[in-house]
Amino acid sequence: MKMKPLAYSIILITNICFIHPSFAEQNTIDTVQDNNSPETLPVINLKAQESTSNLSKKTQTGVLGNKSILDTPFSITVVDSSDIEKRGADTVGQIFINDPAVYSQSAAKATNWWGTSVRGLGVKNFYIDGMPMSLNWGGDYPAEFADSVTVLKGLTGFMYGFGSPGGAISYQLKRAKENPETDITVGYRNPTLFNVLVDHSDHVDAIDMDYRVTLGGEKGEAYNGSDQNRFIASLALDKKISDNLTWKANISYEDKKTEHEPPIFSLSKLTDGLPKATYDYDKLIVDNSFYKTKLFTANTAINWQFDPDWSLDYQVGYTRKLQQSNLVFNYLTNTSGDYTGSLYQFAYLEKSFINQIVLAGNFSTGSVKHELNTGLGYTNSTVQNSNYYWNGSLTADGYIGNIFENQNYIITHPKDYSLKPKSSDISQSYAFISDTLNFNDKFQAILGARYTYYDSEDLDYNPASNSGYSTKATTPTFALIYKPTKNSTTYLSYVESLENGGIVGSTYKNAGEVLDATISKQYELGLKYDANLFSATAAIFKIQRAATITDANNYLSQDGITNYNGIELNTNFKPTSKLKIGAGMMYMDAEIDKVSASNIALIGNRPAGVAKWTGTLNGEYLIDSIAGLSLHGNVRYNGDSYTANTNTVEIPSYILVNGGLAYQFNLGGHDATLNANMNNILNKKYWASSGTWASIGEGRNGVVSLNVKW
Repeated sequence: MKMKPLAYSIILITNICFIHPSFAEQNTIDTVQDNNSPETLPVINLKAQESTSNLSKKTQTGVLGNKSILDTPFSITVVDSSDIEKRGADTVGQIFINDPAVYSQSAAKATNWWGTSVRGLGVKNFYIDGMPMSLNWGGDYPAEFADSVTVLKGLTGFMYGFGSPGGAISYQLKRAKENPETDITVGYRNPTLFNVLVDHSDHVDAIDMDYRVTLGGEKGEAYNGSDQNRFIASLALDKKISDNLTWKANISYEDKKTEHEPPIFSLSKLTDGLPKATYDYDKLIVDNSFYKTKLFTANTAINWQFDPDWSLDYQVGYTRKLQQSNLVFNYLTNTSGDYTGSLYQFAYLEKSFINQIVLAGNFSTGSVKHELNTGLGYTNSTVQNSNYYWNGSLTADGYIGNIFENQNYIITHPKDYSLKPKSSDISQSYAFISDTLNFNDKFQAILGARYTYYDSEDLDYNPASNSGYSTKATTPTFALIYKPTKNSTTYLSYVESLENGGIVGSTYKNAGEVLDATISKQYELGLKYDANLFSATAAIFKIQRAATITDANNYLSQDGITNYNGIELNTNFKPTSKLKIGAGMMYMDAEIDKVSASNIALIGNRPAGVAKWTGTLNGEYLIDSIAGLSLHGNVRYNGDSYTANTNTVEIPSYILVNGGLAYQFNLGGHDATLNANMNNILNKKYWASSGTWASIGEGRNGVVSLNVKW
């Protein structure tokens, strides 16, 4: 592991900051200056965040409207951009590393091929300012664009229609600031990966419009041997047309190429366990492999506040994501680390469109106050792909190897990324209504329903079979809320989720078979408490989901149900003005049940990739002796899980330790912040997996960034 360049960079920057008085003795955060003494410099009074949590923060929770997290009858976590930047978080997993219910097997600077799971269930619902976006595989959305990232845990059918029962991840994009400001951030990750980001916010007087533009990129070699080349850009516009009419729009773009990253490993052929993980990345990579993505998103919304208590929102959104793969996948065959390798070449273009109108308002019926949200919408998603090329070790382009030995395989198969006609065309037409009934200051109830018509066109171009599918369903939600005090909430909620069964993939013997859409159910009992010095959230939940099982003959079918019974707890405590401590845990008792006679051996087994225990511990401390300096760190435990529903091969548990510092100072009259972080400080070697597929863990690596504001 090459750590010297990182160490030199940290030492150089921190010495510059600490040695020069002009850096160490000024800070714009709470300064006190004696104007009668010209020799007295400003003194920094750096304060910890007043609240220990974000429970009071308003968040857009789908069709329920804009509510504080404290007042929602669901489990929600919000991470602000300041925290993301401070910790140098690069993936969804790193953003939510302090939330035990959120897990991603993807390491930093590696393609997030399998996405994220919440409460043991995969997430397919991703949103940008409420607009749906396909990001459940093949990469994360750039965190640089987000003012905050929110995870809604559990079922989302009522909130967002067809999706997955795991939850939803939503990016709230950065808007123009009150005053003109320019931020420049330069960063470094070992051994030779550099990045720069320019973030400018201003107002155009001629057309009375606020705007915020972001431009950035990164290039170089990452700790895992991959070469990164990325360009990002975004634009946010806000205009107040009249006193009761406002308009906003967002555009974002990312062009990314990752070359010779460590491969993904299949665990399906293992029978005795996994080999020890290794961080000799150079022995794993195939030199001319790569993965390219181009992501474009655009959305606009107009809000009409036609009455003090009523508003009408109209939203239009579009996303386009092109992926080109020249990757390799390895099938581990034994505990010695032997594998067979396969080349996977394809191009995949997905386009999504949404059109939605929402009416929101407040009214009363007698002593009961109502908060109403109702709307109509239409979404459409199409897919085009190239011819897929997937080989095996016995073909001309296959190979074999061992994770502890050099791999000399070079890809020679010609690439063909020309796109064929549409292979998928899915639309949803929907209507929803929710009513929050406020009986008094302590008791509330939420009633809601969503009607969805789902249609998937027949596009297999085979007149002998009909792969089209359509269905309609109404998903209800119900919640009771009791607030013993203004800063506490207890709730009981019930919600359903719709999930598309889909078409069985080409790797199964029943390829092309259409699986029915399914409905999952969730029951949740929760508690939320938020005070200045202490905050806590707790939830007991039960999720029932239709099980999908692969039998011994490689047929994929829907059989039985999977029960996810869990307890989730998160706390934050600030014992002093300088110290903040957080902890969290999730216990999951998940099992397969009610299967057919042919799969009866699976009854009671834990579903693949689901850990029983997950835990987190984090802290932040402000250093008195060095004004403007704070230290932070976290520890995360990911429990053991299984590679398959048969519960034969176990994926070992592991603990990760991360830490860093943040230093705020004055640089030539400008506010500046130095962030330095070390991920996996103990260099723990582990396998990260959500079941059958696994990634080599993230070896020790460091990130340094310097932000300056004008």
